[in-house]
Amino acid sequence: MSKPHPVDALVPASPRAQAAIAVALAALMICTRGQHFASVDALPSASWAVFFLVGALLRPAWALPLFFALSTSLDLLSLASGTISDWCLSPAYWALAVAYTVLWFGGRTYARLHREDWRFVPRLALVLLVTASVAYLASKGGFHFFSGRHPDPTFANFVARIPRYYPPAIGTLAGYVAVAMLVRLLCRVVASRLAVSTGARA
Repeated sequence: MSKPHPVDALVPASPRAQAAIAVALAALMICTRGQHFASVDALPSASWAVFFLVGALLRPAWALPLFFALSTSLDLLSLASGTISDWCLSPAYWALAVAYTVLWFGGRTYARLHREDWRFVPRLALVLLVTASVAYLASKGGFHFFSGRHPDPTFANFVARIPRYYPPAIGTLAGYVAVAMLVRLLCRVVASRLAVSTGARA
């Protein structure tokens, strides 16, 4: 018997479900990343959550480079349209690849731990905390030390910025992931009731 895929506990394996999730995550990134024609300015960027959910909910590993290509394309589009400056597009930009890979791997890890039980919510919280912390060090640390944007990129200055930038980053990640998991639960409940209703009529 073949070994179950790590995301089997989280999402149906049907191609239709996988495609729907991929489209929804791509739309979420497009609508919240940067400032371009499709941005929803009132919402914070969902990019971190998107990469975590790509790892948790999508089966193919190539979804990671595909979504990184999407995020990069959106940044370049925003730069070309003049809606953002080149402040973040420095040599340290590639530190984002490390951070997004960490987030994707965090999602993959949680998929292996997931159980359909509210008592397992602390597992999700712990994985999010660890994943966000490592991703923060990769992205913000990479930018601080290697972008050339900070005249005095010392470790002390980096630590001093953590209270300002780290809580919003992890809060946004946790918020989007929580909403995604609630939507998933709602879809499962609706699908289950439809199945029962269909079976009763048969």
